Amino acid sequence: MSLLLQITSGLVDTASQAAAPLTSALPPTESSMSLWDMASKGGPILYPIAILSILAFYIFFERLFVIAKFSRLDQNFMNQIRDQVHQGNIPAARSLCKATDSPVARMIDKGLARLGKPIRDIESAIENQGKLEVFLMEKNMGFLGTIAGIAPMFGFLGTIFGVIKIFYQISLQSSLEIDTISGGLYVKMISSGAGLLVGMIAYSFYHYLMQRIDRVINKMEISAVQFVDLLEEPVKP
Repeated sequence: MSLLLQITSGLVDTASQAAAPLTSALPPTESSMSLWDMASKGGPILYPIAILSILAFYIFFERLFVIAKFSRLDQNFMNQIRDQVHQGNIPAARSLCKATDSPVARMIDKGLARLGKPIRDIESAIENQGKLEVFLMEKNMGFLGTIAGIAPMFGFLGTIFGVIKIFYQISLQSSLEIDTISGGLYVKMISSGAGLLVGMIAYSFYHYLMQRIDRVINKMEISAVQFVDLLEEPVKP
């Protein structure tokens, strides 16, 4: 029994001695990396990605302010227009539209300016003004969609260039070392991650703003229908 214990103890000591050089030979691992360190190692391709991110945030907040301004409308606006039209006071109704800064008011004003003409002409004037208002709301939205698509491409392009550089360095070496591949590859993946992040943010911004625009368009359509119905209502004595 004592002989078995001695043999087992000897094997454990031998394994510990053999593992000691391997453990000491391992390079120290970096526990964490700050965002600034990652950005500094990402390469020059991060500059256009950073510019795209700034443009995305600028367009988002600028459009958000414009859409919020377009969506403001007094709940009693259409009631006041109805009262003025029933009373035959069209100038007062148009003055109310001009004093109200909203796409609905501008559409109604176009309709009031066509009173006396066929309903089809009035609807056409309101529809044309509505298209103009939608165009003003969607201005620069195309750029936001482009950023959502092109930012990841910049990131992938930076990674491809980095991988090409890594393999070029490998071709110049006489022996292949894993540090050459792993140490450079994770750095080159930073550009892909940054591009995907900016693309996701721009994509989210785009669809959020489009949802806000759709709600404003729905409000405009409801108001236009209410105005046309108002013109077809019989005037109460």
